[in-house]
Amino acid sequence: MINKRVASCAIAINDIKDGDTVMIGGFGEAGSPIELIHALIDHGAKNLTVINNNTGSGRVGLAALIENGQVAKMICSYPRTANSMVFPELYRSGKIELELVPQGTLAERIRAAGAGVPAFYTPTSVGTPLANGKESRCFDGEEYVMECAIKADFALIKAKQADRYGNLTFNKTARNFAPIMAMAATNTIVQANEIVELGDIDPENVVTPGIYVNQVIEVSKPLQESKLVKEGVVYP
Repeated sequence: MINKRVASCAIAINDIKDGDTVMIGGFGEAGSPIELIHALIDHGAKNLTVINNNTGSGRVGLAALIENGQVAKMICSYPRTANSMVFPELYRSGKIELELVPQGTLAERIRAAGAGVPAFYTPTSVGTPLANGKESRCFDGEEYVMECAIKADFALIKAKQADRYGNLTFNKTARNFAPIMAMAATNTIVQANEIVELGDIDPENVVTPGIYVNQVIEVSKPLQESKLVKEGVVYP
């Protein structure tokens, strides 16, 4: 019997080890798997490469993971946002590495990895410092820069519903990068607001099929990043 449900976030992330590459879902607050990230902080794996749209807010979630010294490199599109309190200072002091990737290119690099495409060409960074050192070619008289796919050892994502097979649905923009991250990672760990019985999710509504998911954890009342930041919460 296939049953990908596990009892806790701590159990789910236990196999993440020092030096792993971890994709973390979230479009800002929307879809950010706070409980899984906090479990990773408690777990203590270090020297991680983390792929996310940004670098977190306040001192919780992803920002807390960075502040705790567990992230060696960030690959993201928005390293500094309104509530960035951690990453900018660490980056300026040379304590963390940054690979800046335009958001559309980031999404496509992740999608390409899940589709088995090793690289692709895009005009997005032509003529900018982001193209330095990268191969370029001309197609139909236009210059394009080659970008390599990004894959990961683990993906931590948040879903609205899951079943024990790992089939997932998402809540509007909380879908964000989650489906393509699930495809691009060797191991995908999901926290879901609700784990339902088999058949309760209409097959037509499944966004991420269970074949891409390794473990699911029910977190019925997930923490809200914006509320934690407003309250000045610091984790751990």
